[in-house]
Amino acid sequence: MHVTKLIVVAVAFLSSRGAFAQRPRADGAPLAWPTITRDAKPWTRWWWMGSAVDSAHLTSELTQLAGAGFGGVEVTAIYGVKGAESQFVPYLTPRWNALLAHAATQAHRLGMGLDMPPGAGWRTGGATVTPADANKSLRITFDSAKGTHVAEMRFSGDNVKRPGPGGEGFAIDVFSRAATDNFLRTYAERLGPMPWGVIGAYFHDSFEYTGSGSSELFEFFLEHRRYDLRRELAALAGQGDPERIARVKSDYRQTLDEMLLANFLLPLREWSHARGSKSRNQAHGSPGNLLDLYAASDVPETEIFGRPSGNDEDILVAKFASSAAHVAGLPLASAESFTWLGEHFSATLDDVKQAADAFFLGGINHLIYHGTAYSPANVAWPGWEFYASAEFNPRNAFWRDLPVLNRYVARVQSVMQASHADNDVLLYWPVWDNWHDTTRLRMDFAVRNARWLFDKPVGAVATELWKTGYGFDYVSDRLLATSVNASGRRLRAGGAEYAAIVVPRAQHMPPETFQRLVELARSGATIAFLGSLPPDVPGLFELEARRAHLATARQQVRFGDADAVGVRAAPVGSGRLLVGEQLEPLLAASGIHRETMVDRPGVRFIRQRTVNGRQYFISHAGTESVDGWVSLASTATRVAIMDPMTGRTGLAEVRPGKAGGVDVRVHLDPGSSLILRTFDTRIDSPRWAYESAIGAPITLRGRWTVTFTSGGPTLPASFAIDSLTPWTGRGDANADRFAGSARYAMHFDAPSSARNHSLDLGRVAESARVRLNGRDLGTLIARPFRVATGPVRAKNNLLEIEVTNLSANRVHDLDVRGVSWKTFHDINYVGFDYRPFDASMWPVRVSGLVGPVTLTAIAPE
Repeated sequence: MHVTKLIVVAVAFLSSRGAFAQRPRADGAPLAWPTITRDAKPWTRWWWMGSAVDSAHLTSELTQLAGAGFGGVEVTAIYGVKGAESQFVPYLTPRWNALLAHAATQAHRLGMGLDMPPGAGWRTGGATVTPADANKSLRITFDSAKGTHVAEMRFSGDNVKRPGPGGEGFAIDVFSRAATDNFLRTYAERLGPMPWGVIGAYFHDSFEYTGSGSSELFEFFLEHRRYDLRRELAALAGQGDPERIARVKSDYRQTLDEMLLANFLLPLREWSHARGSKSRNQAHGSPGNLLDLYAASDVPETEIFGRPSGNDEDILVAKFASSAAHVAGLPLASAESFTWLGEHFSATLDDVKQAADAFFLGGINHLIYHGTAYSPANVAWPGWEFYASAEFNPRNAFWRDLPVLNRYVARVQSVMQASHADNDVLLYWPVWDNWHDTTRLRMDFAVRNARWLFDKPVGAVATELWKTGYGFDYVSDRLLATSVNASGRRLRAGGAEYAAIVVPRAQHMPPETFQRLVELARSGATIAFLGSLPPDVPGLFELEARRAHLATARQQVRFGDADAVGVRAAPVGSGRLLVGEQLEPLLAASGIHRETMVDRPGVRFIRQRTVNGRQYFISHAGTESVDGWVSLASTATRVAIMDPMTGRTGLAEVRPGKAGGVDVRVHLDPGSSLILRTFDTRIDSPRWAYESAIGAPITLRGRWTVTFTSGGPTLPASFAIDSLTPWTGRGDANADRFAGSARYAMHFDAPSSARNHSLDLGRVAESARVRLNGRDLGTLIARPFRVATGPVRAKNNLLEIEVTNLSANRVHDLDVRGVSWKTFHDINYVGFDYRPFDASMWPVRVSGLVGPVTLTAIAPE
């Protein structure tokens, strides 16, 4: 395979990462949370609508974002608002650049970072892109007069998507080095001088270009595939022998992958570094090998569109970005988070927390919320909004309690960023089996409906590994060549270690990759093949020579007889190759032990390596509480429990487990999460405070007063009730349209003589701040809505619960009354179905404290 030049380039960018590989510092105390850096905090995408911004309000919004716990912003200039045209600031004009510099200065003053894409909206491009550099599509026609197929490069029709004023224009040909260089040079000239590193990272959004060709395609193809693609246009058009069609298309798809890497992503990274900045890239949606394209940046970034799927497919797709980071040694793996998490103004903080947990389980450690629309203070509620956002802005009712969620995210990300991946398996992705396909021309790998993964054997293996408790990262041919090494029966890559490489039932593999796997085995690694060794090579170029190369390499591997579970082994140097029909026997033969906690329905984990041992982030998405012993496939003298929601820590009860592991006593409610940290040495720290109930929960009964404290459009009248009820559905129109907070208060006598109790609020719609006798007990934003009370007086306790609902009912009221608030250019404001958004048909959403509120006596431990 003639990819030497690309491998050399890849080695160069992989070896130069150290300048950016800084991890948060773990404080000295063994159970201390690491220092919360700005990267450990969540960030948000900050849309400048029409770039109708001013310095004073930029400072104000950044101050509010910093106060809510955000660590940075990503500035994106998009389309504007009808009626505000006179305030638009054209993109990259001196005034726009000055406003950007002001925002960056203010962000840094507040301890925040600022990223931006090199362009308005998304799709890289703009007014300076000439037709010669514009994104192109390959059109193949048959010339009946000449009896041959003819290729023509035409404009793909791709313009910059959703641009801000002044950012309009052609999208560039991302497969062309000349187009990339021309764009970046003129972009830098228009942006003007910026202080070194003032832009934290230049960001490239998801790959939404439709072009299938380039002015440089045929020359690049000839150099790297060693035959003229123009002589194979019939096969590329899908005509002729199916096998030849698939091989030509495989070569074509491989070439697009290499062009995208060499001609766009690596130059963008180098250009960013020359300005003291990092590069962030969303590779998904592209026709290239996602692992390599994610790794071609300092911060690979994924996304989930909509709520995470219950079958965890979204997590397995997100792992492509985190795997690239782990294998290439990149400290951050980010995510465009909560895009279309639910219909507008309908996502709860609990929904956001569960979606965040899915990202963490997928190895993502740097969330970029989607997002925050800049809005002048004098604009009527709900202000300026972006059509695909979860509305993380001060106008949204849940903003009041959002800092609690952001602190949770920051704690989790701080421990994840201070650690290294600790997965046992590297799972090879045979992208060649995707590319060896006769249908369509370009082949894209999207994060939604990822049939490219789950309809292939590798998807089945990934799913089985995940569901049965084996941690893994994906690995590509290029990363195997540049980043993975073996020593002492362990595989090492980017600071992570692995026990084995698993190769799914692959039909095509380059001989260089197979030879690399043999070399790793020779150095001590275990390479496990499901089914058989790959029988064939991909593509058409130099087919017979490459087939002979693969056959020779295969013949050098001599397998013994199958053992009792069907595994055959071939010693190679100090390592070995294994072949078997079933995954678990291969893993057992590799000496890998699974984490059995996943046998409990809904319990999922990700494991990492720390200086003193291991840590597990565990999330419970099931319906039944877990209360008892959980087994860890780790040796440990001590295990600590760390609660990222409250910040509590303590040493857990442990006992010897099976196979040299350890059992830990835990309590996990549905929707909750925790971190377990193991220690190889003895440490002295306080014990974890377990809650042991004494008797059954007792419902608090009495007179509740309900007083509305903040929100709008107007504060409803107070009322009193003898049993809990939402503030909606009572016949009060003001309450039904209200978005904000109300205080539920009651007096009660202690139902038992116990000193401590657990207070359970039952159903909360949607978050709650709890006080008892003037003491703040905490803010509850997600399940379980339960908190320890501390001392309870025998008589006349005052319980106050301030409940905050969503903004959905207020938006519903606007649309019922026909208020004109959706006044945005371009796509304006659409719903999840991409049709014009209309909340008038929504039912009034239950809001308030539904309960029942119960107290349970807790025994001291």
